[in-house]
Amino acid sequence: MRVVFLFLWYNLIMKLHFFGATRIVTGSNYLLETGNAKILIDCGIFQGTRYVEEKNYEDFPFNPKEIDFLLVTHAHLDHIGRIPKLYKDGFRGKIFTTRPTKDFARIMLEDGLGIMEKEAKNLKREPLFTITDIEASLKLMEGIDYGQKIDLTPEVSCQFRDAGHILGSAIIEVWADGKKIVFSGDLGNPPVPLLKPTEFIDKADYIVIESTYGDRNHEAKKNRQDILENAIEDTAAKGGVLMIPAFALERTQELLYELNELVENHRIPQVPIFVDSPLAIKSLEIYKKYPDYYNKKATYLINSGDDLFKFPGLTFTETVEESKRINDIKPPKIIIAGSGMSTGGRILHHEIRYLPDPNSCLLIISYQVAGSLGRRVLDGEKEVKIFNETVPVRAEVKAVGAYSAHADQQGLYNWLVRFEEPAKRIFVVHGEEGPALALVQLIRDHLGIDASAPMLNEVVEL
Repeated sequence: MRVVFLFLWYNLIMKLHFFGATRIVTGSNYLLETGNAKILIDCGIFQGTRYVEEKNYEDFPFNPKEIDFLLVTHAHLDHIGRIPKLYKDGFRGKIFTTRPTKDFARIMLEDGLGIMEKEAKNLKREPLFTITDIEASLKLMEGIDYGQKIDLTPEVSCQFRDAGHILGSAIIEVWADGKKIVFSGDLGNPPVPLLKPTEFIDKADYIVIESTYGDRNHEAKKNRQDILENAIEDTAAKGGVLMIPAFALERTQELLYELNELVENHRIPQVPIFVDSPLAIKSLEIYKKYPDYYNKKATYLINSGDDLFKFPGLTFTETVEESKRINDIKPPKIIIAGSGMSTGGRILHHEIRYLPDPNSCLLIISYQVAGSLGRRVLDGEKEVKIFNETVPVRAEVKAVGAYSAHADQQGLYNWLVRFEEPAKRIFVVHGEEGPALALVQLIRDHLGIDASAPMLNEVVEL
């Protein structure tokens, strides 16, 4: 009888498993086991070094058929990239996310499929999933609004709050078995040109918080447009090309917002500006669907008749032929293209052409994962391999942290101190080991809360 009681008691204990983004930035995947439900939070791909990316092909460390719900914080691939694989391996539960994230998920997964197929071929593996798996998994997805409370079971409910990271990004609150767990997702870096600021949460028993920039602070926000302006002016004066690797979601749209302002106020020379990213162009159409998600200033400009994504000198190049014709335009010029970490996409073709040019400039505005081409260039490598071609790096390389869509250390700390009561425990994830441990120490020293940076596959009892 005692054995049966202990067995039942153990299985009623809520457990949290950390299956990704543990002391690394990518592969977000957490499993919350309650007394009567298994809930995944995010199911992203691993990115960076070949060793890390090999994890995408491993079996999930849980049975996908047993998962009841998947809650998705936002549409970046390191948070959604393995959802079709989850379906392929047997998941048939319900997926909840915000309405913009549901729309973005389709174009992100379809775009990512092409890259994954090439990667699988290089690794001599079967692709992670097919277009059929994407379509089937999207049918399980339901878009909800911020602040809309969802009852998953009689004992478990959840709510999505605005994270301010990209359009539709969410902090997820989960109430289960008498406890409240908050998953920060990726927290934004307000104020930003388009989005509303990150929401603050009042209470939580347990917090899972990202730490991408857990050990550093960005430049002052007011200076970032000046840095962009100076980079354009300096590169134009030298007759070079300003290359900006940019993620299709948020970074490209923010850049266009600020370039629109610089052009309209005649603060930069008249040079051709190309957005050479089919994914970013498709994303713009989704942005136009959700003006109610914008902040007051952006809403005011739109209502005043200003098209934030259209101004003199701007050209969108969607087809391959249009992209190739950029080469026919003599410098100076500005090229914005994906991917944001130079791990694929059209930016690679421009980097092959212009990285050897000392008159040109590579402006890095996004976080660069360890092992990525962008990170290696940022760290000062003088030669890099692109498409098996050795490319000398003679162009100027600049980085602007203030354009990051991630909160810096001070922003993360400010978000945590707004909780009215201290949490029982804080788990620091989604950061390389240095930033994650730095944030852990900051929390312990200044908030006096038990904090840790979990290891991969670690499980804790709540």
